Amino acid sequence: MEILQVLHMNKGDGETSYAKNSTVQSKIISITKPIMEEAIGILWGDVPDDHDHESIGIADLGCSSGPNSLAVISEIMDIIYAKCRNLGRPSPEFRVSLNDLPGNDFNSIFESLPDFFKKLEEDKGVGFGPCLVSGVAGSFYNRLFPSKSLHFVHSSSSLHWLSQVPPSLQSNACKVLNKGKIYISKSSPECVLDAYSVQFQKDFSMFLKSRAQEMVPGGRMVLSFMGRRTTDPTTEESSHHLELLANALMSMVSEGLVEEEKVDSFNVPYYAPCPEELKLEIQKQGSFVVDRLEAFEIDWDGGFEDMDCPFGAASRGQRVAKTIRAVVESMVEYHFGKNIMDDLFQRYADLVEDHLSKKGTKYINLVLSIIRKS
Repeated sequence: MEILQVLHMNKGDGETSYAKNSTVQSKIISITKPIMEEAIGILWGDVPDDHDHESIGIADLGCSSGPNSLAVISEIMDIIYAKCRNLGRPSPEFRVSLNDLPGNDFNSIFESLPDFFKKLEEDKGVGFGPCLVSGVAGSFYNRLFPSKSLHFVHSSSSLHWLSQVPPSLQSNACKVLNKGKIYISKSSPECVLDAYSVQFQKDFSMFLKSRAQEMVPGGRMVLSFMGRRTTDPTTEESSHHLELLANALMSMVSEGLVEEEKVDSFNVPYYAPCPEELKLEIQKQGSFVVDRLEAFEIDWDGGFEDMDCPFGAASRGQRVAKTIRAVVESMVEYHFGKNIMDDLFQRYADLVEDHLSKKGTKYINLVLSIIRKS
């Protein structure tokens, strides 16, 4: 499976689209906003009041599409604009880069830009900007931007996706190592845990190395992604939502609807790290200093009761299934075919509903604020 070509959130604005099923990601962005404000505030205080202050490079890595994409950028610019006014400085030129893999629904983002710019003009008036927005297609595990062109980098709900399935788990491997599973589980052998951990280490190191070349000294990054609090990668808080998806697939195997070999050869390119792993890779790479590293809980459906939720009267299981489907369907469909999708995610919704009725489960999200060394 070629991740660069296959992985993307569900496009458009239909019932199973990411645009309609991204409340979890929206809640994460909301929770991490104070940390983003702090990072930008410190960055702005460190920037001398000279010509370097006239233009600021901002990148959102893994921007996806839908309402969250431009909302993040709007918040970042709001924070900077407010800081400028408090310091009596003019608003800078905003060079905004929206990055995701080539299969991302960039068209829907570009189509929404006229309304975005109009709202900026109405809200901020004369003296704001200009704001120059571009789309950058490519993997953030490689170089994407010119050297020393970025002041602030943001990424949310993206860095838990790996650049590839660990090579030893690929379908052409000689031996099935993770039988009946699609990710790390309690029954996975140690070699599976090690394979995922090593792949994450390689990817995160490349991410840091690439950003180190692209960011100005003193620049800030705020990154948030699914993780875990414990060093045990088999903990439910980081893997159980995928364990239930594997169970849904195996229920279809038991009824002859899916070949067991298909499940055995499918592994998700995902890894939920612990804080210790992040600190170690940052220390090894050497270009950044950790400012803050925190973990917080979030409901599997994003805590819909507190939000303007599009799910209506759907059960919690159905809500969770829609959020997961919007994210993983492109990969699952590529491997298993389109015809099983509705049945699979209905089974998944039922399993989630049953699980949540017995035991409340939350995701663990890690938020990391780091500084580019001078």
